[in-house]
Amino acid sequence: MLASDLAVKYVPLPDKQIDSGATAWILASSALVLLMTPALAFFYGGMVRAKHALTMLLQNFAAIGVVSVTWILIGFTWAFSGDGKYLGDLHFVFLRHMADEVPTLGSAQLIPTLCFVAFQLTFAIITPALITGSTADRWKFGAFVTFVAVWSIVIYAPVAHWVFDAYGWLNRSAIEPGNHFFAEDFAGGTVVHINAGAAGLAMAIVLGKRKGWPKEQMRGHNIPFVLLGAGLLWFGWFGFNAGSELGADSVASAAWVNTNTATATALLGWLVAEKLRYGKSTALGAASGAVAGLVAITPCAGWVSPMGSIFIGFIAGFLCAFAISLKNKFGYDDSLDVVGVHFVGGWIGTLSVGFFSTTGTNSLGNDGILYGGGGHFGGWNLLLHQFLAAGAVTIFSFVGTLIIGYVINIFIKNRVPEEWEVEGLDTAMHGESAYDWGGVGTSGQFGSHTGAVATKEGVLA
Repeated sequence: MLASDLAVKYVPLPDKQIDSGATAWILASSALVLLMTPALAFFYGGMVRAKHALTMLLQNFAAIGVVSVTWILIGFTWAFSGDGKYLGDLHFVFLRHMADEVPTLGSAQLIPTLCFVAFQLTFAIITPALITGSTADRWKFGAFVTFVAVWSIVIYAPVAHWVFDAYGWLNRSAIEPGNHFFAEDFAGGTVVHINAGAAGLAMAIVLGKRKGWPKEQMRGHNIPFVLLGAGLLWFGWFGFNAGSELGADSVASAAWVNTNTATATALLGWLVAEKLRYGKSTALGAASGAVAGLVAITPCAGWVSPMGSIFIGFIAGFLCAFAISLKNKFGYDDSLDVVGVHFVGGWIGTLSVGFFSTTGTNSLGNDGILYGGGGHFGGWNLLLHQFLAAGAVTIFSFVGTLIIGYVINIFIKNRVPEEWEVEGLDTAMHGESAYDWGGVGTSGQFGSHTGAVATKEGVLA
């Protein structure tokens, strides 16, 4: 095949090619995934002290506002246009040429291009929002907004092109169609979770440790909020994973069932780990385990069987319950365990594809090691490709985020003043409070209340 034969030729999308059922499903999935960012705000908001709760919610809502603009201006075109290995072209800049087919979808495109824009926008929004869990209680709002704008363009869009686009160097399915995929990431194990986890670690290093950490116990102030957020994340994740099939078919159905199954077993796995470690299982542990399962099944959802998802979920829930302790061993202040859940969970899910992927679920995939995978892209070769993809995204995101964080700090100090951190970011930075105590107490007092409180690392007295 000549290189000229592979060049992208933009052609109009025929109206007769649009599938109304697929379009309706992807629009609904887009709404489900967008809901996940407010859900994440409550999940994280309940885990911080009360005096910082509104700041956490505001950061997540600000991510929706910022990325909704950057995605339209340039993010989408850099992620999903052209035939470049590392970055798209400017064909869709400012959302021009929306009547044309998206190159990565080609003649198989069944939904309007704007529908695809909307769906992928929701992924671009929640990825930088996840980073806020690593940086809670200490990031200046102006620096955060600047970071999200830059990061969504410079880090997220290229990674999405590498993995999600058929011409990206970690995908290349348009270049080597006979060999299927170079690396299999059904819904964003690398693009979303490893990417956000590596970036979260980098920004935790840039910002430094919270005042008093790790000596002071910084307990979450509202566990019901955490459970509410986790439940809404679970609900929205069906759009995240099943919607990534871009159609309403048997693979989407498998992705839905796999998502629910892995989440359930991960919840159980985390509770088992807590019981073994501390003698008690906690509500916060159940919520965290569910999220770990959602993360791990994301790259696998449309490639594995329901039986495979049982093992993937349990392994992720059990191991992530231990992985959150890595911050104590290595001394980085990952406030709400983004590294332990999203980074580690993303790696577990990405590598699990190499073991559990089966063409019985998706004929476009490859058989993993446990299914007798052979050929150029099956079995151990598939596992190697998964490892390379995860490693490449880890290095790019971590190093790139460090650079962005340190450069922003030259112009806008990232870290809030110490007195703001002590007072609480809600009142010091935003002039408002999540709770009106009516003279009973202050948000700071509530945030540091005593008593038996469940944390991710056990029940502390």
